[in-house]
Amino acid sequence: MADPIRGGHRPLGYGIAAIIFILDQLSKWAIMGPLALRERGLITITSFFDLRWVENYGVSMGFLVASSNKERWILVAVTAAIAAGVSVWIWREKARFDVLALGLVLGGAIGNITDRARLGYVADFLDLHIGDWHPFLVFNVADAAITIGVVLLVARALLAREPQAPAENIDAD
Repeated sequence: MADPIRGGHRPLGYGIAAIIFILDQLSKWAIMGPLALRERGLITITSFFDLRWVENYGVSMGFLVASSNKERWILVAVTAAIAAGVSVWIWREKARFDVLALGLVLGGAIGNITDRARLGYVADFLDLHIGDWHPFLVFNVADAAITIGVVLLVARALLAREPQAPAENIDAD
């Protein structure tokens, strides 16, 4: 068994990040290439799921929209710095569950950074809805991985209890 103190979980975190990155970029290649969603705009899959082309020039939920090339590269730099911080966190983290969640976040971040650097925007295309009600923004595989990773980290932080050290035995002489 790998020793977590010596970084035994690092391959898990970085491996998950690589898998998410590859899945994200493959899905975007399929959407932009063979499915030609950019040209088509919309492909209805079911009554609650569409493929819908959206070019996201902002960050999460459309905040901090980059309206110039300079702002685009500032967003790339800021998100790359955050991804670097997550990478260091994976390197230092001892809890396997947290490393898994951080791997999801890192892989998604690198996928979206790649889009922004290469295209100038993040390609979003997954649209879950109920009739005409769209409770979610259009997203991509990277966004889903980041969201799941963050939810797992927050849930563990709020719900998991660290084992308590045994109380010292005090003699009452």
